Amino acid sequence: MFGRIAHRYDLANSLLSLGCDSLWRANVAARVKSWDPSAILDLATGSGVLASELKRRIPAARVVGADFCAPMLTFARRRGIRELVVADGLALPFRDDRFDVVTIAFGLRNMASYDVALQEVKRVLRAGGRLLILDFSLPNPPLRTLYRIYLHRVLPVLAGWVTGEPDAYHYLGGTIEGFPKGEAMLKLMSRCGFGDGEARPLTMGVVTVYTGRKKRFGGSA
Repeated sequence: MFGRIAHRYDLANSLLSLGCDSLWRANVAARVKSWDPSAILDLATGSGVLASELKRRIPAARVVGADFCAPMLTFARRRGIRELVVADGLALPFRDDRFDVVTIAFGLRNMASYDVALQEVKRVLRAGGRLLILDFSLPNPPLRTLYRIYLHRVLPVLAGWVTGEPDAYHYLGGTIEGFPKGEAMLKLMSRCGFGDGEARPLTMGVVTVYTGRKKRFGGSA
């Protein structure tokens, strides 16, 4: 599915979010920069938009992009991301304790097992390393009702016009509804070995940024 929409993926995201997607990624990149990492894995990197923003803001850092969809990585390569790996998020091809930070933007909810994916992230992070997840959530009422109408009725029509694949965006609505949000996500992260969990809603709760740190031996972050 993602391979079929790769050529119009970024355009669709920009149009459908009214440009907010670039603001969200800028927020994420600024947060990651404040941690001063030397090695970053952008998991589910897609077309490399976040990876390129990370590289622009933190030029000294090594930024590796990984995604299961090879056609998407073609576009990431055009953005100048040199280290790109076709990889399953449930079985990452990296050694233990390799990265300071792992980012996942709009990708975790597409994985078959959230637990397995987060445990793999924990494995490749160094002790005390940081996880950052950016993904859709549901805004608070009364905006939630309007948002659901947009998500399930309007968005597939607009996205289908842009990409030619309306079914892909019907799928999107379903994944957003079923994705853990707020405290549920923080509990999932804790169960998978991450402490210091924090959730920060953006744009009235349309998306949320979740952060946590790999727990050191003994359970502390």
